[in-house]
Formats: sequence, structure tokens, C-alpha cells
Amino acid sequence: MIQESHQKAVKAAYLSIFGNAALAVIKGVTGIFGNSYALIADAIESTTDVFASLLVLFGLKYSARPADENHPYGHGRVEPLITFAVVGFLVVSATVIVLESIENIQTPHKVPKSYTLLVLAAIIITKEIFYRFINKKSDETNSSSLKADAWHHRSDAITSLMAFIGISIAIFMGKGYETADDWAALFASGFILYNAYLILRPALGEIMDEHLYDDMVEDIRSISQKEKGVIETEKCYIRKTGMTYHVDLHVIVNGELSVNEGHLISHNLKDRLLREMPEIADILIHIEPDNIEHS
Repeated sequence: MIQESHQKAVKAAYLSIFGNAALAVIKGVTGIFGNSYALIADAIESTTDVFASLLVLFGLKYSARPADENHPYGHGRVEPLITFAVVGFLVVSATVIVLESIENIQTPHKVPKSYTLLVLAAIIITKEIFYRFINKKSDETNSSSLKADAWHHRSDAITSLMAFIGISIAIFMGKGYETADDWAALFASGFILYNAYLILRPALGEIMDEHLYDDMVEDIRSISQKEKGVIETEKCYIRKTGMTYHVDLHVIVNGELSVNEGHLISHNLKDRLLREMPEIADILIHIEPDNIEHS
């Protein structure tokens, strides 16, 4: 299942790369010939999206490497690091759009061509479809970097929507409103920065081993109670590494059991948890007797 999830994530990353490249060209050409600085700014962001998606693809491939002597927990932690890089691309994109918009507001230019609205409408729909598809794959694979890539598509859709509104105002209001699409691009940069924060927050929690997995803890406890010899579960700590999880679990058993019997219970429970919860890469089980006070 883990291998299948990885393949899904890689395919989704390839889709992002080719989709962003095609849209960047369409936006740039339409913006230049259609006199729309907002579309040109949008094309700039889509170009950075291509590099961000390439980074995501690299992270997915690298995180799939098996554990080795120097990385006993695997290479999954590269995913939140890649997410940080994607957030950096978002911040750079927003900054470039702000600077370009301010410059264009101060520079007299023609009203954008009306056909740019048709192109933008198609781009908005396409980007929202990309967002929903990539976001679904990120949920299926537990990939934080793919989640960041999905939000990159959503931010692009928002930028295009702002451009659509701005160009509409410029076209229908006429003379004196030529810079409406530039103001729209400037406004969109704020949405991009907000999306950057939404992406950064869970990735930061992941790399800091923040406790974010209450539902998984409940599933682990429920499965453990079904295993013969397990009286109760105590501490349960979960850390995410890429698309998989590592678990530390304390299990309470009869204190009169031999070491061999306790060892057998822990192995049987580990096998059961790995079988029923394939998203867990490894689990360390600590056996505690029931005849002492636990804290």
C-alpha cells in the first residue's frame, strides 16, 4: 500500500509540472497580446509553480528511499523540507506580483482585450480542478508536499480570479480604470501569502513532531485491545515521516507473565497493527506490568 501511495503521489506531481508549464505559456502569451499585466503576473507565478512542482517530485522520489544505516527512520522528513521550499516559492511569487503591480499602476497602459476574460475563465476552472485532484491525492497518500502543491494550484486559481475581476472592471468601466487588473493582482498577492501560511503550519508541526493524530491513536488503542494478552494501552506517540508514521506504544500486560510471554505479545501486537494499519512504517512497543502504578 505504501508503494501504491508513492506511485499515486508521483503521478500527481507529474500532472502538476506539465499542467503548470502549459498554463504559464497560455497566460504569458495572452497577457502580452491582450494588454493584461495581471495575466503576465499570473504567468510569472505559474512559472514558479513549475519549479515548485519539480521540487515536490524530487522530494517524493527521495522520501521513498528505504531506511539505511545513516537514516534508520527512512528519508520521509525531506517532505516537510520540500514544503518549506514550496512556501518560499509562494512568497517569492507574491513579492514579484506586488512589485510588478505597483510599477504597472504607475505606468499608463491600454485596457486589456476582452478575450482575456475567456482565457482566464478557462484557467480558473482548470486550476480549481487541479487543486481538487491533487488535494485528493495528498489526502490518499498522506503527502504534505503534495498538499502544498495542491494549495499552490488553489492560490493560482485565486490570482486568476482576481485578474478576471480586475480586467472585467477595466473593460466595462472604460477610461480611467485601466489599472484595475493591476490592483486585482496586488490584492491577490495577499491571498497567496495567506495560503503560504496555511501550507507552512502543518509542515512545521510535522517536522517538530507535534501531536496531530488523535484519530490514529484511537485506532491503535482499539486494535490493541483485541490482541490476546493486552490488558490496556498507555502512552502512544506518533511521528510522521513522509507518507508513513512511526509509533511508540506502551502496553500493559499481566505482571506475572514471563519475559518470553510478554515478548510474544508485543510481537503479535506489532504484526497485527502493521497488518491492519499499513500507513504505519514501524512501531516500537514497550511492555509494562499491571501490578505497578503507571504514570
